[in-house]
Amino acid sequence: MYYVSMKSHNIGENLATEQYLMNNKNFDEPLLLFYYEEPCIIVGRNQNTLEEINQKYVQEHNIRVTRRLSGGGAVYQDLGNLCFSFVVDSNSEDFGDFKSFTQPIVTALQKMGAKSVEVSGRNDILVDGRKFSGNAMYTRNGKTFSHGTLMLDVDLDVVTHALNVPEDKIASKGIKSVRSRVTNLRPFLAPEYQDIDVPTFRDILLKELFGVDDLTEIKDREYNVTDEDQKEIDKLYEQYYNNWDWVYGNSPEFTVKKRQHFDYGTIDARLNVEDGKIKHIKFYGDFFGPEDVTALADRLTEIKYDRDDLRNALADVDLSKYFVGISKDQLIDLLA
Repeated sequence: MYYVSMKSHNIGENLATEQYLMNNKNFDEPLLLFYYEEPCIIVGRNQNTLEEINQKYVQEHNIRVTRRLSGGGAVYQDLGNLCFSFVVDSNSEDFGDFKSFTQPIVTALQKMGAKSVEVSGRNDILVDGRKFSGNAMYTRNGKTFSHGTLMLDVDLDVVTHALNVPEDKIASKGIKSVRSRVTNLRPFLAPEYQDIDVPTFRDILLKELFGVDDLTEIKDREYNVTDEDQKEIDKLYEQYYNNWDWVYGNSPEFTVKKRQHFDYGTIDARLNVEDGKIKHIKFYGDFFGPEDVTALADRLTEIKYDRDDLRNALADVDLSKYFVGISKDQLIDLLA
């Protein structure tokens, strides 16, 4: 395994680095990335940004907002959070199998005293039943990355103000508020780790994951971004993560809105229906799928807005490519 400890604290630059290394570098072993950043919100690939954030609060508090390539829900991060990412060949792991990716992190945290840490649900890591890590996944051109958060000491008051968490999602977790569901990891670590900062936390995890006592033992495992790499990373940053159209985007007005929370994510479908036919359809939500959901939307365009026609249009579609864990019947019931 190789690793990269990113120097930037700009979430957009770090996501651009992750994207570049995944798509343009061929490592003969898995790649591990660590990064942490100044206050920011990262929305999932398929989410409607303006509906996920408290825009007034975000602007007043200079919180950077960007969109990632992977699915899943919106997350708030600050300098009290550590991000990790594993990049592997896509045939080495099943898409959506977060447990296999996160298990090395879970084991390391248990060694640090957080004995109750466990992977739960579709993509969360919990400690004492409360969430401190959310994870998402993206695959392209034979490579997959699975990245996640580790909330060591995040300002939880900001989380509750900066994010608009839909009521149906809160209800599905059997809780009263987002604040009651999330926690920081620090209180659950052993006494000798109670005062560590995020860079120290990162280095401890590196040593645990590589099984060494000193980072000098794995200097040959570290990849340093070159000047040529950085030029290409900067292009991706401007193309995606610092681009208003990518982060917010323009969407038409819709005549029909259908939304439902499933065990494996929320689908929020917006449709323009004219003369009984679907003229435009867009899927929002925190769902996961290895393929771009716009291809499915194109498949349904110009179809009669009728249950039987929807079923016929989806007959030979492998829906798991777009919505992992959500069946064809569930989608048809939602739309129709």
